[in-house]
Amino acid sequence: MQKADYDSENLSIVTDKSEAFIRIRGISKKFGDFTAVDDVNLDIGRGELFSILGGSGCGKSTLLRVMAGFETPTAGTIEIDGVDITELPPYERPVNMMFQSYAIFPHMNVEKNIAYGLRKDHVDNKEIAQRVDDMLELVQLVDFRERKPNQLSGGQRQRVALARALIKRPKVLLLDEPLAALDKKLREQTQFELMNIQDELGITFVVVTHDQEEAMTLSTRIAVMEEGRFLQVGPPKEIYEFPETRFVADFIGTINMFEGKVNRVGDETISVESAEAGTSLRALGNHDVEVGQSVCIAVRPEKIFITKHEPDNDDDVRIRGVVDDLGYLGNLSLYRIRLESGKMIQVSSQNRRRSTKRFVEWEDKIWVSWRPRSAIVLTD
Repeated sequence: MQKADYDSENLSIVTDKSEAFIRIRGISKKFGDFTAVDDVNLDIGRGELFSILGGSGCGKSTLLRVMAGFETPTAGTIEIDGVDITELPPYERPVNMMFQSYAIFPHMNVEKNIAYGLRKDHVDNKEIAQRVDDMLELVQLVDFRERKPNQLSGGQRQRVALARALIKRPKVLLLDEPLAALDKKLREQTQFELMNIQDELGITFVVVTHDQEEAMTLSTRIAVMEEGRFLQVGPPKEIYEFPETRFVADFIGTINMFEGKVNRVGDETISVESAEAGTSLRALGNHDVEVGQSVCIAVRPEKIFITKHEPDNDDDVRIRGVVDDLGYLGNLSLYRIRLESGKMIQVSSQNRRRSTKRFVEWEDKIWVSWRPRSAIVLTD
């Protein structure tokens, strides 16, 4: 698979520059006056597990259907492995699609469901039997081959659908919200199973999802989509740690945002006066901003520290507040802090020690602090 490595010292992403396997150029799709996909350009590498992430109605499923051939684009072209497939019907494309509903046949057992596509293509029975055996072993359903779908769990039905989609050996597998029907624990387990299967086969996967955690876990790269356009494309860590817009920063995980105006620009540090924070906020890095410019300083909850006494590190940003609410989630605790300005922020803290006592309680007066290098500067 295409790998991306994070260089923590240089705060940059180093990505393998392999030749594009899928080339999407200028793809648009209109339904009457409504533009579902708006002039999208994208390169996907061979063997990538690529996710298109966005909310309902952003155009991600429409784009997937255009790639599959179920929708005809209004404009643009799609190439796979150097071949223009824009005008090809679905059955002539080197692509298969796994639907959110799985669409497995209730009257067929697991073995017959998986073999269905090969039988429709009149593949030799001996080859069908061998390929079905291989798929059953790959998805760990060897002992379930005679069972009907109503005798399977949600995760097992998902694996049947995956095996049926993969058995025809497509060059690209398109997956539309593949894990949406599973409960949280099973979804987390199945994510790793899906990654392992994709890695073993080396097939290019393109996944459409609205689940940020799912996209972050699965993907070599993510495209964040809104109103038919890609706002940012990159590896999960780049999207999370270095969002380019307010929308991306807010959509991926949880983040605290402070509006303000730049009051000083140094070689490696900028200072932003923020009424919401009640103080000047500092951020490290080379930022293309000017004094007087309106910007947003954003900080992730896990990068903020809570202390009962004022921190003694003068380099940190420090703000007074009161614990307005808190929640215990087992592995971590969440705190909603009301700053002296009245602004609410969220802080998360890992519960590393076993204890029934809380570090802070409701209405406790506390300090929140973070390192300037943890701040994100957003201008859009």
